Amino acid sequence: MINVKEIKIKDLVPFEDSPFEFREDEGFMQLYESVSESGVISPIVVCERDGRFEIISGYRRVEACRRLSIDTIPAIIKDLTRDEAIVMHVDSNLQRDKVLPSEKAYGYRMKLEAMKRQGFRSDLTSDQAGRKCESAEIIANESDDSKTQVRRYIRLTFLIPEILKLVDEGRIAFTPAVALSYLSPEEQSAIYRFYDEMEVTPSYSQAVELKNLSSAGNLNENVITKIMSRDKPNQQEFFKMPMERLKRVAPKIRDKDFESFVIKACEYYYKVLQKQRSRDRDAR
Repeated sequence: MINVKEIKIKDLVPFEDSPFEFREDEGFMQLYESVSESGVISPIVVCERDGRFEIISGYRRVEACRRLSIDTIPAIIKDLTRDEAIVMHVDSNLQRDKVLPSEKAYGYRMKLEAMKRQGFRSDLTSDQAGRKCESAEIIANESDDSKTQVRRYIRLTFLIPEILKLVDEGRIAFTPAVALSYLSPEEQSAIYRFYDEMEVTPSYSQAVELKNLSSAGNLNENVITKIMSRDKPNQQEFFKMPMERLKRVAPKIRDKDFESFVIKACEYYYKVLQKQRSRDRDAR
C-alpha cells in the first residue's frame, strides 16, 4: 500500500539542477483553479534530503498551493539513490503537455548520465550488431522518441545558450540545430552574431555545410557570412522591437511571457477593430 503523508510546503525544495522550468501557462492556470476548488487530488513525490524534502514530481502543484496560501500537501516519500531520483524526475517531467527542446535535451542527458553511473552503457555513437542494450535505447523504449532521436536531442546540449534559446523559440529548426551542435562555441557565436544583426538563421543544408567545413578546419567568420547570406526558400520572418517599449505598457509581464502577451493583445485589438468596422457599416 502506498503511504501518503501531509508535508508542510515550507519543508519542500526544488529538485537540484533540474533542466525543467516552471511556466505560468494555461495548463498551470487550470491546475491552479482545480487546486483552488478541490485541493490537491494526486500526491506529489518527494525524496528526503538534508532534513527537507526534494520535489521529484509535482512542482506545479506545490506552486499552486503556495499561491493559494495552503500550508501542506499530500506526498509520497521515496527512499531513492540520487541517480534513481534523477531518472524518476526526468521521466515525470517528460510527461508534461509542453516540453521545450532544451528541457528534453538536458533531461535526456541527465537521465543517460545517471543510468551510466548505475552500470548501463551510454555509447552515443556505436551501432554495432550484437552489442548490449545501451542506455539511449532504454530511454527510447520509455519515451515517444527513437534511439536516434534521443541522441539528437542530447546533441543540443552542445549548443551555446544563445542558439539553444533560438531553438526553443522555434527560430531555428531541430535538424539544423543538431548539425550546428558540432561546431565549436566560437563558430556558433559567429553564427549567432550574424543572426542578431540580420535576423537570418541557417537552413538544414546550410547547417550541414557549416558542420562539414568546421570538421575540415575550413570555417571562419567570413565563410559563415557568405553561407548565411544566401537566399533561402521558406525563410521565416520575425518582427523585432526594443523590450523597453513593451515594458512601458506592460511593466508586470515577465520577459519570457512577452511574446504570448503581444499575440493575445493583437488578437484582442483585431477583434475590437472588426466590431468597430461592423458598427460603422451599420450606421451608414
